[in-house]
Amino acid sequence: MTPDATRSAGRARITDPRAPRRWVVPLAIVVLVLGTLGAGAWLLGLTEGAVNRTALADEPKGVTVTPARAAQYRATRRYVGTLEPWQEARIGPQLASGFVDTVLVRPGAFAKRGDVLATLDCRNASAASSVIGYQARALEARQKATAREAARLNELLDGGFAAPNEVEQKLAQSAAHEAQIQALLAQASGKSLEVRDCVLRAPFDGEVAARFADPGTFVRPGTPIVQLVDRSVVRLTAFVPEIDFDVVPPRTNVKLRVRATGKELTGEIARRSPAADTSTRTVRVEIDLASATRELPVGTTAEITVDVGAPVDAIEVPLVAAQIRGKRAALFVIEGSTAKKVTVDVLGERDGSLFVGTALAPDTHVVTQGRSLLAEGDRVTTKVDGPPSGRDGGAPATPTSAGERAEPPPERPSRSGPP
Repeated sequence: MTPDATRSAGRARITDPRAPRRWVVPLAIVVLVLGTLGAGAWLLGLTEGAVNRTALADEPKGVTVTPARAAQYRATRRYVGTLEPWQEARIGPQLASGFVDTVLVRPGAFAKRGDVLATLDCRNASAASSVIGYQARALEARQKATAREAARLNELLDGGFAAPNEVEQKLAQSAAHEAQIQALLAQASGKSLEVRDCVLRAPFDGEVAARFADPGTFVRPGTPIVQLVDRSVVRLTAFVPEIDFDVVPPRTNVKLRVRATGKELTGEIARRSPAADTSTRTVRVEIDLASATRELPVGTTAEITVDVGAPVDAIEVPLVAAQIRGKRAALFVIEGSTAKKVTVDVLGERDGSLFVGTALAPDTHVVTQGRSLLAEGDRVTTKVDGPPSGRDGGAPATPTSAGERAEPPPERPSRSGPP
């Protein structure tokens, strides 16, 4: 091949677009390596930047606090009583047995004294009463005849025409007939009572509370047919512990709440038993409530609230902020940016609030949420909450025992400051 041909072939290879470019592959490798290194460096920076190099124990703990409030506290006692009618009667036969003939009333009906409530089928008692009456009349006729015969013999005795013994026998026979007549009259009176017992009448003005039997039911003496109650005056009875004997003397003003209707009333204690029940060690008290409109349902329950003593100065805090042991309560308060545990005297609790002694200053910030995570001297960040739960409808804590309240479960602390 000539030199000219060789040069022409070289130029053709250089200008051919299908010829491989040797510099592209190394360049791609360099770009990929640099990109990988850059991504790794960026991820490493993010990871190291997110690491918290401060110990969790050294971080401030987020808590919610509520300012303590100055208040007045007065001890109260609460009891549960039963509303009972002033008069109550279960009306049924007392002497007669038989089938119920009619029952003229149903629950809710009003009956006046003397109204017929029910009747019994007492034809047997009526027949027996008639038989006794006829027997009494027969004996009465015989007694009169014997008495007249004795009188005639007594006249013959003076002339010696009759023996004294015969006269005495006739007189004795007349006296025996008289005694039999009186016995039959007594039996007739008893049978007439049974007949009258077959018509059951209302013993007082009242309302029918229950109906126990319908026509056709066989009843015996003592079986009630209807129940009648008088609600013109309602008696609220309650049993209080013996230690509260001096708390409920007669004429003590009380507040009442009827559970059935939600109605709130006021009254005063009318009677107090002078002795406690030997089995329950409780004392019975009664409160009379006038109910001219008969609107109080009897047989239901009512809550009784009695104020004890005079109001005293106190500090009110939420019940959830305290751990109670007997008459002492442990609280966490905030001083500066640290938590401090204090113990105060407990006066009482009401409506989700705890009332403690004035050793705790008003407006002191008391920890309500996050208290279970705190220890003495912990640094905190605070979030101020509203007034004690008793003021805004919060629910009171549920007691777990007589002297200890349940502590709320640990919650995740809320933080208002920087991490």
